[in-house]
Amino acid sequence: MAFGISVYPGLDNTPEENVSLIRRAASLGVTRLFTSLHIPEHNKAAFADELHAILDAARDARLDLIADVTPESADILGLSACTPEAFHAFGIHTLRLDDGFDASAVASFTHSETDANIQINASTISESFLAELSKNGAKFSRLEALHNFYPRKNTGLSIRAFAEQTALLQSFGIRVGAFVPTQKGKKRGPLFDGLPTLELHRDFSVNLAVRHLIALGVDDIFLSDSLPTNDELSALANAIPDLVALRAVPSVKSDALRQFLSAPFTARPDESRDAVRAVESRQRAKELRLSLSPDHTADRPFGAITVDNVDYLRYAGELQIIKRPLPADPRTNVIAHIREEERFLIPCIGPGSAFRILLDE
Repeated sequence: MAFGISVYPGLDNTPEENVSLIRRAASLGVTRLFTSLHIPEHNKAAFADELHAILDAARDARLDLIADVTPESADILGLSACTPEAFHAFGIHTLRLDDGFDASAVASFTHSETDANIQINASTISESFLAELSKNGAKFSRLEALHNFYPRKNTGLSIRAFAEQTALLQSFGIRVGAFVPTQKGKKRGPLFDGLPTLELHRDFSVNLAVRHLIALGVDDIFLSDSLPTNDELSALANAIPDLVALRAVPSVKSDALRQFLSAPFTARPDESRDAVRAVESRQRAKELRLSLSPDHTADRPFGAITVDNVDYLRYAGELQIIKRPLPADPRTNVIAHIREEERFLIPCIGPGSAFRILLDE
């Protein structure tokens, strides 16, 4: 998994703010940088100088620069041709091909003599277009996909559409990226309503939106807005890949339980109707000599986190996340509850999925 930021020459930020953002992000381990060469509102007089400053900063920070381009972008930059070689020589190593490129052109770009990667629009791609790419001999190992972001409120993707598009692309072996907006930093103009891929994320914290995209199985995540805060950059760069991370409020105070929950678990492959069952929990409880006396054997609402106590005999130590309300059981301790605003993540834990509980202090 890779993480990225976004900068937009000739728009909201000063050149100094863009360069500072690039350097701060790189220092945290961010490796990719997205920009667009066809934003109608950008300041045309400042565009070229600011783009060169961004290119220089990206090269110094060793970030992979991704540019959203159209066939007209080469003319805007004064390039001799709209080819991966021309853009690569200019300092742009990954091209996101927007409107104006048919399957034949995209396929030919994947055979560039440079090491350039080619991105397609993950939000609008169709299975028939992917079939056309294959028919035209596209080199799929050089293809990536990146979802749109949506500046206008109420136009972002639904979870269903996002999941279907992402699964389609990944079935062809194509890595998929998406965007999350800032909440506390500077939002990009001209609307300043955030730039999410998923409409659900428009008002989400970066931390939660990133964890949701990871839970949905994307390969790359980008902060889309102009100037995120340092905390938001850290939330992106420090996100835990390849697992579903859920914040929870403890029901009991216990350092031993915190240690028990501090490492990831794996959901059993035989999915239960009523609960997510952790594969490793019973063995981990034994190894930690976890006290499993009956304690707080309360009702188990949706989102409750439970551990079976000694009265459940060989099931003692089993951890579960409850998926539908269950009554109290004197053999089962309720140790925490998934935060209400994060319970929508529970269905993302599929059979064999890795997951982690992040306990509030």
